[in-house]
Amino acid sequence: MDRIYIKELEVFAHHGVYDNEKEKGQRFIINAKIYLNTIKAGITDNLDDTLDYGRVCEFMKNYMVVNQINLLETLTNDLSRKLLLNFPMIDHLSLEICKPEAPIPMKFDIVSIKVQRGRHTAYIAVGSNIGDKEAYIRDAIDNLASDDCITLIKESDLIETKPYGYEEQDDFLNGVFKIKTLYSPEELLERLHEEEDNASRERIIHWGPRTLDLDIILYDDLVMSTDNLVIPHPDMTNRTFVMEPLCQIDPYVVHPRYGLNAKEILCKLKQSMNLI
Repeated sequence: MDRIYIKELEVFAHHGVYDNEKEKGQRFIINAKIYLNTIKAGITDNLDDTLDYGRVCEFMKNYMVVNQINLLETLTNDLSRKLLLNFPMIDHLSLEICKPEAPIPMKFDIVSIKVQRGRHTAYIAVGSNIGDKEAYIRDAIDNLASDDCITLIKESDLIETKPYGYEEQDDFLNGVFKIKTLYSPEELLERLHEEEDNASRERIIHWGPRTLDLDIILYDDLVMSTDNLVIPHPDMTNRTFVMEPLCQIDPYVVHPRYGLNAKEILCKLKQSMNLI
């Protein structure tokens, strides 16, 4: 991917933990590596078809001057997200903020924080089997689509399916939708839990009845496992009610652990269930 470099942009601002930093202010130096597609601009020679890096520099300067933040970590993370939100042409970026006059009582060159942030592709499985199932699902998707850090790309049809695991419950409506997001996997999980809580989701019986279920099944080509989150979803390849909607919207998305696309996985799953 193409890149724009902004090196050693100097700004005087009032960030820091200590009172004298907030009152007197100090120099900050910004370095940015911005990834984007410049093919169209290379053909048209038109500024409207690329990123105006002058505007980007002005935006960073204004952000640094207007705000007052304690930690360099917070400053760098927040500014990187603001850049992605305000300049949709940026796919991802590396942002470093340097503090050459940091309050350290010894000789040093520079203190800085560098972060890498960008837009990520995620696939979310959704289900409901209590009350107005379609309304619960529709409200959740609409709420997520209105979040500044989420862009809804594509939705599958909703399909009616039999319960999985715990069978003494009503049939489900299930589907999958694809998003672009600025959220990390952990942040996205927390955001999905907010929507489940809005729908009064109760977690009483494992695989039991629920007003709303939202699961991250894929996130870029990430493979991860923590106490709270496993990606890819560990049971997705055993569930036709996940794989069928996924195939409808993106049959050739590849499972990063198995190296098979969704269409191939669904075919193998149906064969194992004697459905084909």
